[in-house]
Amino acid sequence: MNRLFVPDASVILKWVLPPENEPNSQEALAILDQFVAGDIVLAVPSLWYFEVGNTLARLVPQEAGEYLKQLRRLRITEAEIGPSVEQTVLGYVQRFGVTFYDAAYHAVASNLGGTLVTADLRYVKRVSPDPGVMELGMWKTEW
Repeated sequence: MNRLFVPDASVILKWVLPPENEPNSQEALAILDQFVAGDIVLAVPSLWYFEVGNTLARLVPQEAGEYLKQLRRLRITEAEIGPSVEQTVLGYVQRFGVTFYDAAYHAVASNLGGTLVTADLRYVKRVSPDPGVMELGMWKTEW
């Protein structure tokens, strides 16, 4: 059975932004390659599109539409934010003092039995030592 990972917006953006400006872009691209090869399973909360779209529209407005189209073509499973995920999100917000949208990725990973992968070191520190959260720089090439 393939392992499930939830990449947050900080990882997804590295799939389309120029790698020279993105630390750990090799690890992010390895995640994408492993997903495309069928070696791992990815899931995201549906808000990924708005968070990534917002950043792309600000950083690379001319390319934002094409980048979003490329990302949608990947057909990553979008997890529903039902009552149990919502409760997990709210719990993380209260316990760790993090944003609702950051906690949404974490909650999806937790509720699906997967691992959140993020380049957001502040988030990792706030929720540490949660074994269901992985800093992007720690990504292994084989799962």
